[in-house]
Amino acid sequence: MDLSSLKPAEGAVQSDNFRRGRGHGSGNGKTAGKGHKGQKARSGAPRPGFEGGQMPLYRRIPKRGFTCRNHKEIVAINVSVLDRFEDGSEVTVATLIEAGVIKNPKDGVKILGNGELTKKLTVKVNAFSKSAAEKIEALGGKVEVI
Repeated sequence: MDLSSLKPAEGAVQSDNFRRGRGHGSGNGKTAGKGHKGQKARSGAPRPGFEGGQMPLYRRIPKRGFTCRNHKEIVAINVSVLDRFEDGSEVTVATLIEAGVIKNPKDGVKILGNGELTKKLTVKVNAFSKSAAEKIEALGGKVEVI
């Protein structure tokens, strides 16, 4: 793929041979689709969201707090959920999705230490809590941060 082969998405571009103001027969003659008179019929019509000088909605509503642009959305899973995997198996983000434990891993998966684990597993995810790592390793399993 290169720049010369790029095309807009299907249906995104309408025909550019639509000529306004070319007589009644065209279906868009006389007022050229702008109706009769008024501010919106004239050239230099106001920008979208303009409310005729009234304080616009986007300025009337209070702005609060701030959004961190580096925020990561981590999906948390308890150790007890890992019990559904077979003894000695390897648990990764892909196998968690396959098993239906998570739908969308977003920015990462973290294992939390809530509940009990009865099987020896090799777990490879983005993060672990201390208690979760201890519970997995206590049964002879492995903890790997990817």
